[in-house]
This record gives sequence, structure tokens and C-alpha cells, in this order.
Amino acid sequence: MKNMVAVLLMAIVGFSAQGQEKKNKNAKYTTEINGNCEQCQKRIQKAAFSVSGVKSASWSIETHQLSLIINEEKTSLSDVNKAIAKAGHDTKEVKATKEDYDNLHFCCQYERL
Repeated sequence: MKNMVAVLLMAIVGFSAQGQEKKNKNAKYTTEINGNCEQCQKRIQKAAFSVSGVKSASWSIETHQLSLIINEEKTSLSDVNKAIAKAGHDTKEVKATKEDYDNLHFCCQYERL
């Protein structure tokens, strides 16, 4: 009887361990962010770093690509996209509100699709 209980307990622990998704502490992502200039670059990177768990954020003016390294135990790519959209810049996944976009400096207002 004790052996049966031990086997059941081990089976439950085994199944519950398999169901847990391991989060990556150094997950790398690249995503497209709209912007025009160095002022945009500073704003986008600042917005990304404002999210807890962002370890690295670098936005290229030429390619409009944001390269990120994040701790998935603390944040997600979606959280970073929302913070950047709140700063006024459209991402592939989240569009900035008209009010946030209108608050951008004139030279930073890019053509919205």
C-alpha cells in the first residue's frame, strides 16, 4: 500500500513538472518599431528599459529594428511593445494611440499606415 502511494505521488509530481513552462532569462527578440531619428531612438530605448526585465534594448534608425534581450520570468515582448506604443511609437503588434502619437515632436512623427 505504501509503495502504491509513493508511485502515485511520484507520478503526480512528474506530470506537474512537465506542465510547467521554463522561462528564458536571456530571451532574444527583434521587432519592428516606427520612428525617424536619434530622438526617436532615445525615446524607444528608454521606453523599453522602463519595463522590468529588459536587459538590453537597441533600436536601429536605418532598419527600424529593435533588438531586445529580456528575462521572460519578469516580462514579455508584449509588455515591451505596450510601453513603446505608450511612448508614441507604433510597433508591429501594438499601435500607439492618436494622442500618444500626436505628443511626439514634429520631426518624430512618421507616416502611419
